[in-house]
Amino acid sequence: MASDSHALPPASQRAPWLTAGDWDGFSALFVDNLLQLMLIMVLCPSVCGIPASFVVGVILPGAAVSVLFGNVVYAWQARRIMARTGRRDVTALPYGVALSSLVSNIFLIMGPVYAKSHDWHLAYHVGLFACFLRSVLETGAAFFGDWIRRHTPRAALLSPLAGIALVYIAIGFVLEIFQQPAISLVPLFILLVGYTPGLRLPARVPAGILAIAAGTALAWGLRAAGLFHFDPPAPAGFVLCLPRPVSALDFVFSYDGLRYLSVILPIALVQMVESLQILESAEAAGDAYDTRISLLTNGLGGIVAAAFGSCFPTNLYLGHPAWKQLGARSGYSVLNGAAITLLCLCGGITWVLCLIPLQPSMAILMWVGLSTTAQAFTDVPRGHVIAVVLGLLPMLAQWGLGILKSTAAAAGVSIASIIDRFGDDLAVRGLIGFSQGALVSSMLLTAIFVHIIDRRLDKAALWALVAAALSALGIVHAFRVTPGGIESVFGWRAAPGFALSYGGVALLLALFHLYRSKRAAPCPS
Repeated sequence: MASDSHALPPASQRAPWLTAGDWDGFSALFVDNLLQLMLIMVLCPSVCGIPASFVVGVILPGAAVSVLFGNVVYAWQARRIMARTGRRDVTALPYGVALSSLVSNIFLIMGPVYAKSHDWHLAYHVGLFACFLRSVLETGAAFFGDWIRRHTPRAALLSPLAGIALVYIAIGFVLEIFQQPAISLVPLFILLVGYTPGLRLPARVPAGILAIAAGTALAWGLRAAGLFHFDPPAPAGFVLCLPRPVSALDFVFSYDGLRYLSVILPIALVQMVESLQILESAEAAGDAYDTRISLLTNGLGGIVAAAFGSCFPTNLYLGHPAWKQLGARSGYSVLNGAAITLLCLCGGITWVLCLIPLQPSMAILMWVGLSTTAQAFTDVPRGHVIAVVLGLLPMLAQWGLGILKSTAAAAGVSIASIIDRFGDDLAVRGLIGFSQGALVSSMLLTAIFVHIIDRRLDKAALWALVAAALSALGIVHAFRVTPGGIESVFGWRAAPGFALSYGGVALLLALFHLYRSKRAAPCPS
């Protein structure tokens, strides 16, 4: 029997595990993951009160297990496509600790829990619960994610993510950059040049690595000249921190964690939709990955993180086409997982922070914030841009409330004691109500406005009804001011004024819809 002359040899024999492009891809992905781990190392003690030794010994090894798990599975996926198609140019999906989840967990969940209770154990366990629940929801999204995406306007999904990116990443880190301009501005503009489409740095040097190298050289050079104070933390020394599973009771259920559903649910939804968009982007670039396996891996990676003590779920990274352009294939993913695991298991992140100041690295995170915010404006229909702007306002209100709380704490007074002093100069109670459940209210307001813009007043009315129900349950807008501070309120009729108002909006929109339908109906002959 004649052999098939068109048959291709198995890709496992033809495609090498490592190529020159894999090393370029590894450098970019490793720097991206490394920055997230550096942030965990810095922010967990400063914002959540978690001891650095606990971060090194428990949280980072747990993160390493989840990163290694996902990187290996996605590399295996790429090799499967190579074997099935005979192609050698398949690029594994980039993956690591999710920045948006990291920022939201620390600043919107764990930080507030610690500020209220002064109990870092409680903050940590609530963070574990948030990581676990978000990951369970994303695992379930493997089966119903497409339905949610079809029935939710894209602007309503991207606007909450843009709000987080603008407030907690772009603004937050740009202030850090301009607080230390001597070592941060040069790295920032290296990134602006290197990441601008159509521009390329000499010798194809990765912009992220060059920016960090330049900032590090400036910090140590100016320190040696006595022109800059840079006090690197002492490294932890060589420590072998093997990952160990935590008790399921620590993360499967948390009453305190349930109080943050208004943060956890929209972040889970946004991350799920972002993952679907990443898969679409990869398919457009020529790599068609199985949606269910990819989303299951994404969700299981976060469950693995929580099971081994990390509060920070992992996720697919934006930019698959960029890694493909670099020539990365499957090996870069395995290299990243192995390098991150090695660093985390031997306390290497403390050594990195000892050598590399965090401020130059923040330029990369600021870029992520800017590009994520910009995506909400560029990836929606032009007529929906104004709805995206409306969706940013709740997050800006939450940021403003955070500044007000920090000011009161610095002055040594309770925020409850100063609210009424503002009078008509600042509508503080409006600021508080608008900021409660900001991610959910961002999604609701944007969805209602998008459907109004599209003249689908019946759908706008349905979204207003959802807003009324969530207000009644306390998911959005509900609060009470106590001598101890501002508390969220959950339960039936938690925010009756808002519930009735949204109900009235729903009725009004439904009447407008019926009026338009009658006018549009053809007259009987």
